[in-house]
Amino acid sequence: MQATTLREALPDLWDALQQKVDRMILQIGGKSPHVAPADTGVYDDMRHDWWTSGFWPGILWIMHEMTGKEHYKQAAWRWDELFEQKSIQANNFHHDVGFQYLPTAVIKYKLTGDEDGKRRGLLAANFLAGRFNIAGNFLRAWNQDKTGWAIVDSSMNLSILFWAAEEISDPRFTHIAKAHADTVVNRFIREDGSVNHILSFDPLTGEFIEPLGGQGAGPDSSWSRGAAWALHGMANTYRYTADTAYLRAAQRVAHYFLAMLPADGVAHWDFRAAESLDSEPRDTSAASCAASGLLELAAALPAVQARPYREAAERILLSLTQNYATWDRPDHEAILVAGTGNKPAGQNINVSLIYGDYFYVEALAKLQGWKTRIF
Repeated sequence: MQATTLREALPDLWDALQQKVDRMILQIGGKSPHVAPADTGVYDDMRHDWWTSGFWPGILWIMHEMTGKEHYKQAAWRWDELFEQKSIQANNFHHDVGFQYLPTAVIKYKLTGDEDGKRRGLLAANFLAGRFNIAGNFLRAWNQDKTGWAIVDSSMNLSILFWAAEEISDPRFTHIAKAHADTVVNRFIREDGSVNHILSFDPLTGEFIEPLGGQGAGPDSSWSRGAAWALHGMANTYRYTADTAYLRAAQRVAHYFLAMLPADGVAHWDFRAAESLDSEPRDTSAASCAASGLLELAAALPAVQARPYREAAERILLSLTQNYATWDRPDHEAILVAGTGNKPAGQNINVSLIYGDYFYVEALAKLQGWKTRIF
C-alpha cells in the first residue's frame, strides 16, 4: 500500500482489513488475545477478567457495523456473557471494566437492542462507580493494596459512566466521571502537555502524595501511551459534557504528543526515556490510540480548527499501515507490530498488542463514517 495519503489508500485498505480480520477469526478462535510475540505472531490466550479482553470482540463489533456482515456479529456475540460469568467467580476486575464492557455489552446493546447487553453494561458502570474515592476525587486503580492509586488509563473508562448516566437518566454517574476527569486535568496532565502515569493519594484524606513511574521510564518521564489515553479520554469527556476545560486539556496533550513524534509519526514508548531515542522501542499502540483520539478531537471542532488534528491522525495511520502492519504475513494473527507493553518491567517489548489493533481499526472506522462511538 504505497499511496501518498491515507485517503487515497482507504478503499484498498478497508478491503485488506476485512480479509485480515476474517483470517484472525479463524486463527484466534475462542482465545482472549493480548500479546503476540514478534517471532511467532501468535496471540496468547488470557483470562476473561484480564484488562484487554474486550478489544478483540470490539474489533468484531466495529467490523459488523461497518460492513453489515453477520459473521462478525456471531463471533462477537457471547463475549459480554463470558465476562458476566467470570464476575460471579473469583476474579480481578478493576478500573478497566470500561475497556471490557464498552466494546462488548454496550456496543452490542447499541447495535442490536439486546437487553442483556444493556444490563451488563449498567452493572459494569455501577462497579466502576463503586471504586470512586470521594476524598481524593479519583477512581481507584487496580486491586490488592493499591487503595490510593489512580492512573491516567482510567481517562478512557469514563465513557461507560457517561453512557450509564444517559441511559438511565441518573446524573450520579456523570458526577463521578467529571470528578475523576477534573483530577486528570489538574493532576495528571502537566503544564507542558506531558502526562503522569500513576499518582498516589492518601486513601483516607485524599491528600496527594507523589507521582509514580509506572509503565513510563520514571516519575518525571513521559510515557507515550499514557499521553494517548489522556488525549483520547479527555476528547471523549468533552463529547459527553461540552465542558471546554476537557477540550483544552485534550488539545494540550495533542500538541505535546505531536511535537514529540519522530519522522515516521509513530511514537517511542516514552518521550523522555533517553537523551537520544533512536535505540528506544516504538509503541504502535500509543500511535493508534492517539490517532483515534485526534480524530475525536477533530470531530469536536469547527472545520478550520479540526484540520490539523485530522491530518496528523491520517499521517500516523498511513505510517502504521505502510510500515508496521502485517499485510504480507497471512500467518500473523495481529494487525500491527512494534508495540511496547511495559518496558520498565521488561514485559512485552516489540510485540503486537490487541489494543493497538483495536484503536487502529477504530480510527479507520471513524474515517469511514463510523457512528457508534463507545469510548
